[in-house]
Formats: sequence, structure tokens, C-alpha cells
Amino acid sequence: MLNLGRFISRAASYWPMQEALVCGPRRWSYAELEERTNRLASALLRRGVRDGAAVATFAANRAELVEVEVALYKAGLLRVPINARLGGEEAAHILTDADVQVLFSDAAHVETALTAVRTTGRDIPVVVFDDHVPGTVPFADLLDGGDTAPVAIDVEESLPCVLNFTSGSTGKLKAAVQTTGNRLANMRKRLMAPVGSNSTEDRYLVTGPITHASGMGVLASLSRGTTIVVMPAFTAVGFLELIEQERVTATFLVPTMLNMVLAVPGARDTDLSSLRSVRVGGAPVSPQRLKEAVELFGPVVFQGYGQGETTGGITLLTAEDVVRGITSDPDLLLSCGRALFDTELRVVDDEFRPVPPGTTGELVVRGPDCVDAYWNEPALSAETFRDGWVLTGDIAYLREDGYLFIVDRKKDMIISGGFNIYCTEVEAAVYEHPAVAEACVVGVPDEKWGEAVKAVVVPKPGAELDTAELIAFCADRLDSLKKPRSVDVVDSLPVNRNGKIDRRAVRAPYWASSDRAVN
Repeated sequence: MLNLGRFISRAASYWPMQEALVCGPRRWSYAELEERTNRLASALLRRGVRDGAAVATFAANRAELVEVEVALYKAGLLRVPINARLGGEEAAHILTDADVQVLFSDAAHVETALTAVRTTGRDIPVVVFDDHVPGTVPFADLLDGGDTAPVAIDVEESLPCVLNFTSGSTGKLKAAVQTTGNRLANMRKRLMAPVGSNSTEDRYLVTGPITHASGMGVLASLSRGTTIVVMPAFTAVGFLELIEQERVTATFLVPTMLNMVLAVPGARDTDLSSLRSVRVGGAPVSPQRLKEAVELFGPVVFQGYGQGETTGGITLLTAEDVVRGITSDPDLLLSCGRALFDTELRVVDDEFRPVPPGTTGELVVRGPDCVDAYWNEPALSAETFRDGWVLTGDIAYLREDGYLFIVDRKKDMIISGGFNIYCTEVEAAVYEHPAVAEACVVGVPDEKWGEAVKAVVVPKPGAELDTAELIAFCADRLDSLKKPRSVDVVDSLPVNRNGKIDRRAVRAPYWASSDRAVN
């Protein structure tokens, strides 16, 4: 039995006047965070929301999302973060599927939230962070209904703590059931990692949705007195300004964000000297972009790999690894690192047998932070979880020294003339071209080969991109069968709800008139 909220209460007793949260002009001390989260937790309990009941959030980044998260831990309730980019129909599905009892929203999402509630046909109170909206409960009023006495409802480690709904690469919403024990293991892993943002001297900038990957380390950071700086909406210029203004020491970027930051004119004129760690993750990042990131931020850039099914990090390529990759071991820049803390990993064949180093297969992982089921999805759970292992769906190989190389998603692999071609390998070559800002490689229909390699690219501002020259450029760096057979130049690439390039959306138009489809 334990309560995750106690870690934040303990931090408040150690460092009451330390800044806990910053969002725009507003600032919360640890003492204020403790008081407000006690009020919120007790208010929910007084309303009869207890015994692991589900409470959802549906809002863009703001500090109150941290308050709700901490309060739910204290009250022993089930947290259901809804991606702010979802529509009403998908939100209604989550509300029904998770049996949500209370929904928190911001003004920008409240109409969609109310529509979603009506769609469910259930009486779900909607609490609004901003000004009062008819038919809703003001957040301030809910806080006033609680008190400041400490709240800490102990729960079993095996009980659900967070439902991490994601469509992943399948397009179907599913929720990894992260237990209290999974969240505790994730916190322990982050506190013991060789890099991070876990001291009273650290200031961690949350750039992406705090409800998802960008916010996964908030609990660990708060437990050690770190200041969490919340960015309401990401812009590359705003990101650089916040680092300078708030003296940010640590942050997290997905590759699309990194591309935007690197493209900012005069980015190197910003004072970034406070940074001690810049984590890049959430999607593959090319070696060229890692090199450019180190040029901008200094030798503080590292790369991580994880999934919602593993409650966060699986491997880590440290800043020292990245520097070594630049100076003496270039293959390292294609690696996502080595197993992190107590995670175990294997690369297996179709019979679930481990394969030798250097041989590709499916990556499977296990550890105390790995989940063992999807919410209300027994068939899908049976496909993904086996004997304590999570089948990641990623094709990978291990080097003799333990470094892991993800070469593609199973469903993203291109099969051309019977040969397996990995999109990420081709993209790494495309990104080396000086005129390319962003790229996505997909397989397209081909009468002779079944599939052919196509690169869809966004040129850098002001750059002219000769497609034939780009194909020749890649041919110098790849086996002949792997080079793009064609290139399309576009103004922008579609991104999914988590800000990653949406390969399925890029690929779909090319298969629209085909007799068969690739999902």
C-alpha cells in the first residue's frame, strides 16, 4: 500500500518556499502546491469521487494540470488524461470506456467537453479552469469546497493509476493501464538515471502535452524540489526565450520541435548556458539533427526511447554517448542507447527466441514499470503482452556492447522485391542533405517491386531542392535498393496528436487507388 502524493507533500515540507510551478506570469511555491492539491483532493472525496474512480482532464498545457495530477494521486483516484487534440467523438469514447466520474477542462475545450458528455448520456460534472461557463463547475469553487488538511489515501500497487490512451501507429484508441506500482517504478528509474532534472537547482521546461510524454517525469522532479516551467503552447522562438528568461536547466523535445528550433534565425544568439540536459525522444531523430542540436545547445543533448506501455523510458543514449558518436563512433548516433536502470530487453524472432547481436527482430522489454494490459481490450492485450514481456512492435538489433538500434516499426517496414527496407535508415540519409528541413520516407505501390521507396521532404527556408540530385545524394550513402526511387517536395508534413510526423497520413494518398492497402 502506498500513496504517490506523499512524495510531493514531503518535498513541500523540505522546500516550502521553493518555486514548484511556473506558467506564464503565475508562480506557485511548494507550500501553495501542497495546500491547493489538498483542497482539490478533499473536495473530490467530499463529492463522493473515491475508491479509484476515474477523473479525466481535457485541456491544453497549464499548471492546473499538474495540480490535478497530484491531487488524484493523493485521493487514490484513477487519472485519465485526454489528448487536447482529440475531437468530441473520441473524447466521448474515452469518457464512456473509462467510466469517468469528473471531467476537468479549459475554456478552449469546454464546448467539445460538454458535447462529449451529452453524447455519453451520463451525468458527468465538467470542471472548468477558466471563467465560469453555464452548466459547469468553476475550478475555484471546487477548490473552495475542500480543506488544507493532508490527504493521502493508500492504494495497492497493482491497482490502475493512469489510463494512457493513445492511438499509437494503429489509429485505434487504446489505453495502457499504468498501475501505481508502474508509476512508482518510473519515478525510481528517473531519479536513478545518469541524466535528468531532479534537484532543487533544476528548472524543467515542459514543452509538449504535460498529459503525455513531456510530463512523464513531473512526479519524479517534484519529489526532489525541481521547478516545473509549463509552456502553454510550443513555439520555437518562445521555447528559446523561456530558456533564457527562466534559466531552464532541462527540457524535452520531440524531433519535429527540434527541427523548428534549429530553423530559428539567430537561435545561437540566445543565452542557453543554463541548460544541463536536453532530451530528444518520442520519435527517431537523425544523426544530422543530433549533431546540429549539439552545435546549438552544447554537449548536453541525449536521446531516449520508451512507450506508454512501459510507462516511459526503455533506453538512454547519454550526452557522452552522443559526443562519442560525433567524434569517434558515428554508428552510435543511430542508436537509442542502452537499457535504462532495471529494464530488461531482448530482440526476438517470430518464435519469440532471442537472436544474436547484430540480427534484427522484434524488441521485447520487461520491468516493474511495464504494464501488462490494455483497458477493456483482452484480445489486443494478448497480442502485446506475453509472459511479463511487452512486445513493442519495433524492429531492432543489439550491438555486442549492449547498444540498441531501432530500425523501424513493424508496420512501417517497406518490402520491395522481397527485401526489407527500413524507413528510418533512409530518412537518416535524406536528413544529411543540407537543403532538407524535414523528411518522411514511405513505401508506395510499384507494379514490379510491390513497393518502392519514396521520400516526402520539406526544404529549408530559401533552399532549392533538386529531387534528382537528392536521390543521387542518397545513393552515395545507401545500398542501391534502399535509395528513394522518387521524391515529392511539400510545404509541410502532417503531424499526429503528439506532434510527431504522421507516417500513416503521408502514406495514405499514395495507396488510395491501389487494390491493396498498407496500414
